[in-house]
Amino acid sequence: MSGKLAKAKGFKKSRAGTYLSIGTSLFGVVGIAKRAKLARSDNDTLMMVDAVVSAAAIATSVALLYRELKRLGDDDVLLG
Repeated sequence: MSGKLAKAKGFKKSRAGTYLSIGTSLFGVVGIAKRAKLARSDNDTLMMVDAVVSAAAIATSVALLYRELKRLGDDDVLLG
């Protein structure tokens, strides 16, 4: 079991794992956009603040993951 756990932890620090993490983070944007749209239509300031803070959290997460890709020496054309 510990071999599988070590392999999973290694994947998290790999390029493929980092790309997967970025994709997962960006997938959350869909839900945030729906909440923001609903907040606008309901004129709900608190829900809009929640959507903005959530979007900022995703942006920060993606920025950190991008930095991790740079550290891994990824020369991907799309990121560069």
